[in-house]
Amino acid sequence: MNTYIGVDLGTSAVKLLLADENGKVLSSASESYPVFYPHAGWSEQNPNDWLAAVERAMPRLLHGFDGACVRGISFGGQMHGLVVLDEKDEVIRPCILWNDGRTQAQTDYLNDKVKDIVKFTANGAFAGFTAPKILWLEEHEPENFARISKIMLPKDYLIYKLTGAFVTDLSDASGTLLLDVENRNWSGDMLEICHVKRDWLPELKESYEAVGDLKRCYAEKWGLTKVTVAAGAGDNAAAATGTGNVKEGDCTISLGTSGTVFISRDKFIADAGAQLHSFCHANGRYHLMGCILSAAACYGWWTGVLQSDDNAREQAGGERYMGVNNVYFLPYLMGERSPHNDVHAKGAFIGLRPDTTRTQMTVAVLEGVAFALRDCIEVARRGGTEIKSARLCGGGAASPLWRKIIADVCGIPVEMPAVEQGPAYGAAILAMVACGAYKDVFEATEKIVRVKETILPDAEIAKKYDERYAVFTKLYPALKSVERLF
Repeated sequence: MNTYIGVDLGTSAVKLLLADENGKVLSSASESYPVFYPHAGWSEQNPNDWLAAVERAMPRLLHGFDGACVRGISFGGQMHGLVVLDEKDEVIRPCILWNDGRTQAQTDYLNDKVKDIVKFTANGAFAGFTAPKILWLEEHEPENFARISKIMLPKDYLIYKLTGAFVTDLSDASGTLLLDVENRNWSGDMLEICHVKRDWLPELKESYEAVGDLKRCYAEKWGLTKVTVAAGAGDNAAAATGTGNVKEGDCTISLGTSGTVFISRDKFIADAGAQLHSFCHANGRYHLMGCILSAAACYGWWTGVLQSDDNAREQAGGERYMGVNNVYFLPYLMGERSPHNDVHAKGAFIGLRPDTTRTQMTVAVLEGVAFALRDCIEVARRGGTEIKSARLCGGGAASPLWRKIIADVCGIPVEMPAVEQGPAYGAAILAMVACGAYKDVFEATEKIVRVKETILPDAEIAKKYDERYAVFTKLYPALKSVERLF
């Protein structure tokens, strides 16, 4: 049977999976790489570390399987990162990542001075987006800016190295703030504003389109033959595809390093307040998305403080505090994107007393992330979008307690997909479509994606969480002025 490879280029590791045409996962492998923090609030990676990690992981992924059966490869990748190459195709500087907060001045400039920015791109500027990074580079590293020959996003660097194709897909391009999202083309106005030459930018493709074949040198190294490479998608669009979120009104909540609320839309719609992102989807249509910068990262930070890797122990007994916990946690460890757009926002525990327990604080971390995700849901609801349920993915979704908290805080059923491989699984599905195994993304997900469990909200606990959420919404505004003191 034909097989397909999905690659998830994440922030801390690359994850690969091998699946057959029925969606059965046959093998998986991962490799980690470092993140560098040269200054407070900065976040960078070496693009060559990504390629090296793929090269290390691929032989393990394919061990014991017939490489001649592999028909396609595609990618889901961390969004917004600025990768710049010179005329010799050498990386000019480390990639500035999605959660880097150095560009507040450039973000403010774009939001305050470019009055038609939402008209040009369907989005407001956020510090993590690519366009503010380009302006920062021009201002602070003019010698590097002058060397630019190509600008690309993280997963597209892998595609370029593996195929020679200088391309990006529309879902990932949406997060650059250089794309006219409604018309699915680069915005000439934004290129002029950001001093970007059109030939610096890759060709635009739909996520499920073939962009070339794997180079012979890699195919021979990994024991493959002719392998088609598809354009792939930004990690959130790929994850949504992997959970079957492709039809109007479908919703996915992701509990990865960051957290997202991803809502599929058949037709273009922009959030009037620009608190949510309006992007192209991997299915050829559109989506609305709210992004919080720290989700599972918050829990990882907290267990690191506790010096504990026993999640079952840390969360044991947490159910008794659901809806009645008197401790709050603000999950703004890296600032915040949706809906506050504030790189200066800080994390905080609020409500500590002498009798506060370790378990209460653990539950507060899980609840704080859930409340922040509900912030995004409420923005969508105020804009007229109805959310009846959500599919949950990401590493944090492995926690039964967190799943219950999400369902009760958001007041909606939460569904768990049978395959929880996130962007890598969605990427494999895109590769299947590119190779003709399915006519489109809709047919593929209809036949492949299944739900294994549904967590229903408890009406009584959900009502208590409504009251606690009302308190949560007052905490960020109350602390906003204090955060700027340090």
